[in-house]
Amino acid sequence: MAAPGPRLRLEAAFSFLLLLAGAQALVPSHRLTARDLARLRAVLERPFTDVRAAYYSIVGLGSLGVRLADEKAACKFIKSHVDSSSVESLFYAAQAMQVLSGCEVTISNETRELLLAAVSEDSSVTQIFHAVGALSGFGLPLASQEALSALTARLSKEESVLATIQALETASYLSQQADLSTIVEEIEDLVARLDDLGGVYLQFEEGIETTALFVAAAYKLSDHVGTEPAIKEDQVIQLMNAIFSKKNFETLSEAFSVARAAGSLSQNRFHLPVIVVPDGPAAVSHHQPVLRLQVTNVMSQLLTQVSVKLDQAKSVSSKATVLQQLPFTLSGDFFELNFMSVKPASGYYDFSISVDGDKRFIANKVELKVKVSTEVGITNVDLSTVDKDQSIAPKTTSVAYPAKAKGSFTADSHQNFALSFQLIDVNSGAELTPHQTFVRLHNQKTGQEVVFVAEPDSKNVYKFELDTSERKTEFDSASGTYTLYLIIGDATLENPILWNVADVVITFPEEDAPSTVQSKNLFVPKPEIQHLFREPEKRPPTVVSNTFTALVLSPLLLLLILWIKIGANISNFSFAPSTIVFHMGHAAMLGLMYVYWTQLNMFQTLKYLAILGGITFLAGNRMLAQKAVKRIAAEQSSRLAKYRTLR
Repeated sequence: MAAPGPRLRLEAAFSFLLLLAGAQALVPSHRLTARDLARLRAVLERPFTDVRAAYYSIVGLGSLGVRLADEKAACKFIKSHVDSSSVESLFYAAQAMQVLSGCEVTISNETRELLLAAVSEDSSVTQIFHAVGALSGFGLPLASQEALSALTARLSKEESVLATIQALETASYLSQQADLSTIVEEIEDLVARLDDLGGVYLQFEEGIETTALFVAAAYKLSDHVGTEPAIKEDQVIQLMNAIFSKKNFETLSEAFSVARAAGSLSQNRFHLPVIVVPDGPAAVSHHQPVLRLQVTNVMSQLLTQVSVKLDQAKSVSSKATVLQQLPFTLSGDFFELNFMSVKPASGYYDFSISVDGDKRFIANKVELKVKVSTEVGITNVDLSTVDKDQSIAPKTTSVAYPAKAKGSFTADSHQNFALSFQLIDVNSGAELTPHQTFVRLHNQKTGQEVVFVAEPDSKNVYKFELDTSERKTEFDSASGTYTLYLIIGDATLENPILWNVADVVITFPEEDAPSTVQSKNLFVPKPEIQHLFREPEKRPPTVVSNTFTALVLSPLLLLLILWIKIGANISNFSFAPSTIVFHMGHAAMLGLMYVYWTQLNMFQTLKYLAILGGITFLAGNRMLAQKAVKRIAAEQSSRLAKYRTLR
C-alpha cells in the first residue's frame, strides 16, 4: 500500500471540563453534544434533491436513531427519481429503502442483469460496491464467493484509501460463508495509513469524511464476521476525537459520514467509548457538596445501567489520598457523590473514576480534577504607625472587615505605616494562604496606583510595612493621600475580596518630589510613530524585460508551430454551453493576470478573480460530469453486451 503523505496539524481545542493531571491515559476530547446533534440533523433533514441526497439523509438519520416524519413521501420520491439504468442510482435507492418501513420496489430482469454484470473484475471497486449493495438492498441473490473474487482482484489494482473502505463495506453485504478474512485484514492496513496528529487525533490525509467512513465500514464488517477489528483502544479514541472535532458541515456527504461513524461507535459488538461529563464545573463546596456526573456514549445518550465508582481522590498539593473505593449513587440522570462529607481542605483533587457494566466499554477510566471551594475570612487586622527611631510606641488601630478605618494614617521620613492580618477558612476555621494577596495604594489626586504583595510569616500572619525612603521609586516620590485596598483572590475562593481598608497620607522629602506630578494612567494614546519605507529599487532596463517576456512566451509560439505542422486533435471537443463557458472563463482569467500586471491592484484583482473563478469552476464541473456520464454509460453498455454474449 502507498504510504500517506504529510498533513497539516489540527489545533487541539478541548471542549470538555475533564482536566488531566499529568500524563494520564488518553480520553475522549470531542463528542456529539446535543447542539452538535441538532446541527447534524438540520443538515440531514434538508429537502431531497436527488436519489443520492435521499440516501444520505435517510441512512444518516437512521444511524442517529431518527426516522423521517413522512416515510411514504420519501419512498415515493425515491421510486420516481431512481435511474434503473445506473448502478449508482440503484444502490442509493436500495439502501435508502431498507431504512424506510414498507417501502418496496419490483426489480426487472434487465435491472438485475445490469447489477450482476457490474460485479466483475473489469469494474472499479466503487462500481462493485454499488452493485453488491444494490443487490443486497433489493434482496436479490448473489454468488458471494464470485463477488469476493472480483472484489479482491480489483482491489489489488486500486490502492486508494477510499477504494479499500468501499471494499470493507462491500464485504459486509456478502455471505458469512465466504472467506472474508482477506478483506478483514485490510482494516489493519488502513490503520497503519492513518496520520497521528499530536497523539490526540488520528485521521487520513483525505480528511474527516473519509476517516468517518472508515470507522463505519470497519465496525460494520467486524460485526458481520464476528471478529474484533484490529484497532487499539487508544486509536479508537483518537479517531473519535478527529471525527467529532468537526462541528459544522459544509456538505450533506460530510454530515452523512459523521452520522454513520457516530452510529457505529454507539452500537457495535466490540468497542463502546464512554464519556463522563460533570454537571457544570467540576467543583464542590459547603453550599454545593455533591459532585454530579453524567455518563453517556458518543451521541450524548445517557448510560444509566452502569456502575460508577471513585477509585481514589488525591490532593494535588499534598498528594494525600482522602477518599477511595466509594460508589456514586444514581439520582435521575446523574451519578452523585457527596465529597464534602469527608471535610476536605479547599484546593484541587485528582479523582480517578471507573465506569463498569459492559465489557465493551473503552475510555472508562477517567481522571477528573475537582475543585473544593470555600469562603475566606479576614481576622486580626491591625493598622500601625511605627516610629523609625522607636522613641515613640507604635500607634495601632484595629479594624474589622468590611468596615473602613476611621481617620487617616501617616507615612513619612520619620515613621512607617504597617498592616498585619490573618486569613481563615470561614467554614472550618483553618488558616488559609490564597495565591493572590495584594495591597494596593491609589493616589486620590493623580490616579497613580502602586501594588505590593503581602507575604505571610512562619505563623501565617500577613504583614506589610511601608518605608517611604525605600519605596520612593515605586511612588515617583509623589506625596499625597492614598486609598489603601486589600485584594484577596484564589481560584478556590467563593468570595474574593476587594476591601477599602483606610486612607494613608504619604509624604516624601520636598527635594525628591517631581516638578510635575503626572498621571500614571497607562491607557492613553501613545505618540504616533513616523516610519519611512524604503524606496523601491529601480526597474531593470526595458531590453532585459522584453527579452525575458519573449523567452516566457516562446513555448507558446513553439506550441502553435507544432499544432500547424502536426495538427491538433480536437475530436473530443464538445460545443456544449458548459464547455464553451469553461474555456472562455479560463482565457478571461489569463487576461485578468495581464490587466493585474498593468493596471489593477491585488484587492481589485481578487474581486474579479472570485467572479470569473466561480463561473469557470461551475462550468468545468458540469463539463467533466457530462464526460464522466458518457464514459460510464459506454462502459456499462460494453459490459452488459459482454455479459449477454457470455450467457
